Amino acid sequence: MTTQTDQLVEHLDRGALEMGEVAAIVAGDIPSGAFVNLGIGQPTKVADHLRAEQGVTLHTENGMLGMGPKAADDEIDPDLTNAGKVPVTELPGASYFHHADSFAMMRGGHLDVCVLGAYQVSTHGDLANWHTGAPGAIPAVGGAMDLAIGARQVFVMMSLFTKKGEPKVVAECSYPLTGVRCVSRIYSPDAVIDVGPDGAQIRQTWGISAADLSERLGL
Repeated sequence: MTTQTDQLVEHLDRGALEMGEVAAIVAGDIPSGAFVNLGIGQPTKVADHLRAEQGVTLHTENGMLGMGPKAADDEIDPDLTNAGKVPVTELPGASYFHHADSFAMMRGGHLDVCVLGAYQVSTHGDLANWHTGAPGAIPAVGGAMDLAIGARQVFVMMSLFTKKGEPKVVAECSYPLTGVRCVSRIYSPDAVIDVGPDGAQIRQTWGISAADLSERLGL
């Protein structure tokens, strides 16, 4: 059964989404004609679900504009990779440039959307995705700070709970911050959640009601 109330849609006739399904939903929400950066990990799957008619141009921080879906078999060129070193294809009109120029694009406000992973997101949109603060953990900030402040919209793909069942959507992040009040929407296997100045608002759920999810997250 799928129920809808105002802007909330609850999909209660199935379980949680697979991450590939989450990536497809993210791809569908990216505006036509947008310039987009996809972060390392799960966000790279979004590239495989973008439709040609959307006219979306993918940017990589390692210096490519016009990236296509993941490459396979004889499409693989070891010199063409995304930021996660995964072989990718190039679309007609693709271009290449220096790493410094790529970061200038990110910092200069030239990207419409970036999609990142996260350890925590606050209900007001603070992002923590580079370090858990655990002793001995290797920090991995990469270009996330530049993307978080440079893109017009920041989408996050992540699970809503840790392996211990602790919420990753929190009132205040306990991990070191990547950016302050920069995230606008969270995409997860359980729900799509808007975050921002007015706090968190659940938009869609899969396999769980919004009321039950809110209770688990403490929203």
